[in-house]
Amino acid sequence: MSTETTEATPSEGQDLFGCKPVAAVAGDKPAHAGSMTTARVIMPNRTQIELRPMDLESLLPEGHRARLVWAWVARQDLGAMYAAIKVRQGGVGRSAIAPQILLGLWLYATLQGVGSARQLSRLVLEHDAYRWMSGGVQVNYHSLSDFRVAHGQALDELLSVSLAALMSAGAVKLQCVAQDGVRVRASAGAASFRRKASLQDNLELARARVRELKEQIDADPAQDSRRKAAAQQRARREMQERLQSALERLPELEAIKRRNGAKAEEARASSTDADASVMKMADGGYRPAYNTQYASDCDSQVIVGVEVSTSGSDMAQLAPMVEQIEQRLGSAPQKMLVDGGFPAHAQIDAVAHKTEVYAPVPEARTKKDAKKDDQGHEAQQDKHEPKPDDSAAVASWRQRMASDEAKELYKRRAATAECVNAQARNRGLQRMPVRGLKKVRCVALLFALAHNLMRTLALAPQLLGLGTTASAAGAGTV
Repeated sequence: MSTETTEATPSEGQDLFGCKPVAAVAGDKPAHAGSMTTARVIMPNRTQIELRPMDLESLLPEGHRARLVWAWVARQDLGAMYAAIKVRQGGVGRSAIAPQILLGLWLYATLQGVGSARQLSRLVLEHDAYRWMSGGVQVNYHSLSDFRVAHGQALDELLSVSLAALMSAGAVKLQCVAQDGVRVRASAGAASFRRKASLQDNLELARARVRELKEQIDADPAQDSRRKAAAQQRARREMQERLQSALERLPELEAIKRRNGAKAEEARASSTDADASVMKMADGGYRPAYNTQYASDCDSQVIVGVEVSTSGSDMAQLAPMVEQIEQRLGSAPQKMLVDGGFPAHAQIDAVAHKTEVYAPVPEARTKKDAKKDDQGHEAQQDKHEPKPDDSAAVASWRQRMASDEAKELYKRRAATAECVNAQARNRGLQRMPVRGLKKVRCVALLFALAHNLMRTLALAPQLLGLGTTASAAGAGTV
């Protein structure tokens, strides 16, 4: 590279080479200004153009977590995702982005705590790991956002297939499964909840605005105006659909109010996310949220069941989860460990023929006609003693929890379920980035797949093509 050399008379404050002393650049007068003005140094030149031959494959070292995610994705059958692509060979239209790229990006982003589609699209341009995952393919946030919520059934099937592989490898045995719910803040705000009259008024206004915009589009031949009006009409139509969904959910919320002894007229639904419900959070406050349920194998901490509920209570979540695990893996767990919010008597009866329930027995309630001893004190009731109205399954549960073996086994619940939930929290499961029950379940499934991918690396690295050595199990920490 050739450079031109010119001679010029140094101006005031510059040296022979036209460079300002460091002190002048910093704006300070150092104690040894004389030595700095006479010293010859090389300053940075950030405007110099450099040509660096480089391929994407050389960006990441062997064993990088992004490579492990891709190794797992490349081994999955994504036929259901490919079937949804409308562009075909020999047809018209722009080629679609391969589902492997989008799925790999979301799994790696989930492991890194990234949940925003816009942030992920920026990382694809700026971060080496995401650039490597995309392989030079340009990915915008619209494509990322649409993909995350468009393949709920395919993500559920991927979870089942990956669990079957772990069972075949002996990593998952279903001897003991712990279930727990984690309430995740919804995207809807507290101010979006409206009563029935307010929702109806807003719905009529939205319908009127949609009709008005449609008339403007038909009457105005200007292309720019038509495009702007069409965008406004689409936004109003989406608002109209959300308000209609909120009105459709109101009867369910009114029934809940009546069961709790409140007035049905006080029921409110969100105008932005009709499926969101106000729940009591871990800090004692009440906020719009979803109840995300994870069931995990106690021996491996692999998630074997995923469900999302709009109810703030865990009371009715046990039986559906046992049924899901049975359908997903072909057999129900031998033992289910749940906390005190799960064991309703009807739920215990529903799963008694499939699994043994381990849950704390609530303290006996004091009754007015309770028996008293000679001193007039109420006789201490044994909460593990079967009651006259108990079914056989409930009576067996009470007696089972009285044994030392059951108490020792139950200690594994917190070490499994709460650990899995804490890891999901650390990976960004703090607030749902999407709205609607189906879309929220897709996000919950992505968290489960990302979690199980890392458990696969630790328990059965041969499923990722890494062998069974200790060094293979220790990969993926980058």
